[in-house]
Amino acid sequence: MPQIFHRSFNTLSKLSVFGCLFVLAFAGWVVLVLARSSYVTNQGVAHVQPVPFSHKHHVSDLGIDCRYCHDSADKSPFAGLPPTKTCMNCHEQIWTGSDMLAPVREKYKTGEPIEWVRVHRLADFAYFNHSVHVNKGVGCSTCHGQVDDMPLTYQHGSLLMEWCLDCHRQPEQYVRPEKRVYDMDWRPPVDQLDKGRDLVKENGIQSLTNCSTCHR
Repeated sequence: MPQIFHRSFNTLSKLSVFGCLFVLAFAGWVVLVLARSSYVTNQGVAHVQPVPFSHKHHVSDLGIDCRYCHDSADKSPFAGLPPTKTCMNCHEQIWTGSDMLAPVREKYKTGEPIEWVRVHRLADFAYFNHSVHVNKGVGCSTCHGQVDDMPLTYQHGSLLMEWCLDCHRQPEQYVRPEKRVYDMDWRPPVDQLDKGRDLVKENGIQSLTNCSTCHR
């Protein structure tokens, strides 16, 4: 029986198999890169807000404590957003005619909340309790970055599971004294690991990496 296919087809078939494997590997690499990109995670992306609120001005320049606006940060699973009345405590006295603050005054008159665009949004399948982390010694800047230097607020971390697990696996690297939780100028000391281990023991912090810790 005469040969139907030329011998070169053997080489072509082998190349096509290796080519498919290469394409699949490249596609997997693209998916991994995309999953960690700011396009998917929103890391480093500043959203347009109804009012261009500057944390840098309020926190760094004016020295307003985080808890003045986020008063449930250490009491509730959610840090909370301030009611319009909180804004007007000051802005009934200063910048009263600012066009930029017109939406704030209008919402205050109508009693409606300002519809802020959420910056940090965990996936719906992940459970996070804000007060637990704060009361165990996790500082604001650990998760939110240097918000005191942000004219427009953006997401500091990726909020991917691997990002959370970095702290859960080695909490001694990140925890700080309770009185320094809201201190935006705090930096880890040279002996952070030694002090961190003491704080882990003192506050009964566990290295929780079980799936059910966050996925309930």
